[in-house]
Amino acid sequence: MINLALETLLLGFAGEGAFAAPARAFFWGAEPHPLLRSWPEILGWQSHKGLADAWDRSGFARCDVPSGLWPLVMQLPGKARDEIHGGFAKAWDLVEPGGMLVAAMENGAGAARFEKDLAKVVGAVHSRQKHKCRVFGARKEIPSPAVMPEGWLDAGRRKPIPGTHFVTEAGVFSATKVDPGSQLLVESLPTNLRGKVADLGAGWGYLTDALLRRCPAVKQVDLFESDSRALDCARQNLAAQEAVLNFHWHDVTTGIPGRYDIILMNPPFHTRQMKDVALGRAFLNAARDALYPGGEIWLVANRQLPYEGVLDACGLLWRQVVRDPVFKVIHAVMPMEQP
Repeated sequence: MINLALETLLLGFAGEGAFAAPARAFFWGAEPHPLLRSWPEILGWQSHKGLADAWDRSGFARCDVPSGLWPLVMQLPGKARDEIHGGFAKAWDLVEPGGMLVAAMENGAGAARFEKDLAKVVGAVHSRQKHKCRVFGARKEIPSPAVMPEGWLDAGRRKPIPGTHFVTEAGVFSATKVDPGSQLLVESLPTNLRGKVADLGAGWGYLTDALLRRCPAVKQVDLFESDSRALDCARQNLAAQEAVLNFHWHDVTTGIPGRYDIILMNPPFHTRQMKDVALGRAFLNAARDALYPGGEIWLVANRQLPYEGVLDACGLLWRQVVRDPVFKVIHAVMPMEQP
């Protein structure tokens, strides 16, 4: 799937583009592109495992924690307002005096609004539009660079979900509250689950935390999550149970290693801004391949998502446990003997 924001970002440096590419650049939210191969030095940071792997396969350098000062920081900011504002603040800290911050977003994601937000803080912003996207950038002036608002700095910090013991970070799934689908799944789980468990798309750890409280016979849980930010939150949220947990920064759509007695999931179904049912199908196929005979899948999904046919194709026996106006909970079992 072509990322038009990425195409527009690099258009800003090509031909009559508004921005000059310096010898050194940092890419926040890095995604590979052939045009970057001609850049002398570029370092990327990417929280999503699949995109980080693609960046690595393309031969670019990548860091786990953004740091240093750079003459150019490029950014693909994300989706949520707090994530975008917090991302601007974090990226601005990486820009050296006299350097540039350049970002690109789809118009439908509010690019014009966020360009104006940035301009109110840093002053003059140069921009260009193409592919229904906008690329915009600002220079960190010398000797008095703009200072990011405290609200933006706070938006990028990890913080608690009110009324719970969980912490989350802007940009991760269900960052401000417990997801109601996941809550319905937890309420539907029996208390006698046991054995080796995998939590696919584990997020910040809600399902695993509830499972361990509800099912004392569970002795090991492997958490698989593609967003490193969410996984770091899960490590903090589950610190008291870490002796029975294994954390994996992993793209579940590529399959999962190991075999399991129980697999829990609330599969994602969006890629960037677009609905992508193939993600849920890939999760189910990965789960099928990782189940012991007699193993179980406990799944929650929006009720209109067509996962039942995938379960049939996987040879799993399934039943719908709960169905409300928004969600459905499905229990599927791997037969002891395969046809």
